[in-house]
Amino acid sequence: MKVAIYGYGNLGRGVEDSISRNQDMELVAVFTRRDPASITIATPDVKVVSTDEILSWKGKIDILFLCGGSATDLPEMTPALAEHFNVVDSYDNHSVIPNHLAAVDAAARKGGTTALISCGWDPGMFSLNRLYAACLLPQGETYTFWGRGVSQGHSDAIRRVKGVVDARQYTVPVEEAMERVRSGECPKFTTRDKHLRECYVVAEEGADLERIRQDIVTMPAYFEPYNTTVHFITMEEMHRDHSALPHGGSVIRTGRSGKDGQNDQVIEYRLTLDSNPEFTGSALVAFGRAVYRMAARGDVGCKTVLDVAPVDLAVASREELVKDLL
Repeated sequence: MKVAIYGYGNLGRGVEDSISRNQDMELVAVFTRRDPASITIATPDVKVVSTDEILSWKGKIDILFLCGGSATDLPEMTPALAEHFNVVDSYDNHSVIPNHLAAVDAAARKGGTTALISCGWDPGMFSLNRLYAACLLPQGETYTFWGRGVSQGHSDAIRRVKGVVDARQYTVPVEEAMERVRSGECPKFTTRDKHLRECYVVAEEGADLERIRQDIVTMPAYFEPYNTTVHFITMEEMHRDHSALPHGGSVIRTGRSGKDGQNDQVIEYRLTLDSNPEFTGSALVAFGRAVYRMAARGDVGCKTVLDVAPVDLAVASREELVKDLL
């Protein structure tokens, strides 16, 4: 497969790393909105090209991995490019995924292409686990816990507070809540019951720290619904202790079986990630292989991870998978 990357930030670098580990893919180009001459990529002898030239590559790329942000990039970028290329994106604004799917589907059907959206670990792998678990245990409850890990969106929200130079926000699951679920309970939780927010902030010299703290902890939707702590640190401490982008979490399904529901059944899927963008990039690449195969079969339109057959993800043949894994 000849594949390309559109956008070369943290996620783009994660996709590039994963492509290098998959022998059936060749990276042919990286597209950037910045000056291509200012970009140095990890893969030798691969062109870095301005996004202005993307349409001249039509017919030369089997899969285009879109590595923009969900807030403003992907809602415009994915439909525009899906009309001309088979694409994969990581759109993660859960509440409006149906709207994004409809826009991308219209573009892909117009162009006769195959697109896959909302690929990663959540949405993505966690979505699949929620589906499988609910089908296996139809009477029960599903709980999703995120963290401990860096929320890039929440960190960006803090950086927009007046007087803040830099910030990292960690989403932290409440251990007591997770243990209650793992024990087989089906508790009803509020937002505050399930997660904490830990904020590490570098403030401008002379800034009003208490005002910054209040601006953060009272921020609607982002921090007000949670128990939030704010720690002020130096830029040196930020670089030393908070430069990585770890994340992870768990999906837990608790259910009942037996004549009177006397038997507890618990399913848990867990991720512990040193690098969120590298894992998300790995998911995009694996599902990119599936998109390539679906497109070859003429299955056009917009897809999600819920539409993909597991055998289409693997390099190995169906026969090898049956022999080795089944």
